[in-house]
Amino acid sequence: MAALRASRFGRWMLWSPRLASTHDLVTQNFAKLPVGVVCVADVQFKGRGRSKNVWESPPGCLMFSFTSQMEDARKLPLMQYVVCLAMTEAIKELCCAKGLSELDVKIKWPNDLYLKGLKVGGILCTSSYQPKVYNICTGIGLNVDNEEPTTCLNAALKEMNANLPTLKREDILASFFNKFEVLFEIFTNEGFQALEEQYYNSWLHSGQKVVVQDGPEAQHADSVVTIQGLTPAGYLYAIGEDGKSYELHPDGNRVSAKEDGNLLHESNSAHPAAPPTALRSALLKITKQPQ
Repeated sequence: MAALRASRFGRWMLWSPRLASTHDLVTQNFAKLPVGVVCVADVQFKGRGRSKNVWESPPGCLMFSFTSQMEDARKLPLMQYVVCLAMTEAIKELCCAKGLSELDVKIKWPNDLYLKGLKVGGILCTSSYQPKVYNICTGIGLNVDNEEPTTCLNAALKEMNANLPTLKREDILASFFNKFEVLFEIFTNEGFQALEEQYYNSWLHSGQKVVVQDGPEAQHADSVVTIQGLTPAGYLYAIGEDGKSYELHPDGNRVSAKEDGNLLHESNSAHPAAPPTALRSALLKITKQPQ
């Protein structure tokens, strides 16, 4: 990766043509590896995702996991947002540097990457604690060349101009670490608030409406809420038509962005949150799309 400028991340690399899981390898050997090491695989047959999902990643995907450390536990849930932001900006900057049409990759909360309404990537962050520091393993899967099952970056580039060159996985990897190192430094020293405006410029959800189911399953009442942004803890912050505030959690949920700009967010139960000065946790279930 000749284009790598980062000094802390991506300087040490483990590579395999076929590996069960880059994330498992890095997680299980964290203490033996230098912080900032990256593990890359061409094919992954037990890749890890949220909710313990496991899948096979075929050739054509950029699949890697890397390590970092953090002292402040309050920042851990926000790490995935920094990683998502770094990847979206890295792809755009790489396209610009190579004279290619810009790929407008967007963040679908909490940790997916979308292009033209289709998923092209996902992020997984896990952590463990040792005295005075948290060890973080971050896994990323990005569909660069494989058009199945949705689409890929290079297919989108070819649609815009078939005569231009395409992106290479190693260039994306270098561009990501160049960007991530800068954002991680800001995040560590100043907190996520310093990156929040950049993040909102890259996500799908500002102003989107959801229908939530308030109360027990048998006695629910539907409420329409509008996504405003993130809470300090990193959850979705929404306001209802009645002025009530809601905090939407991703735990075990599915978030589906719709072409008309609305969002569907599913889970098992729903409870209205308190006013903004005293937000309570709320798991929200979408029963129908706003009309």
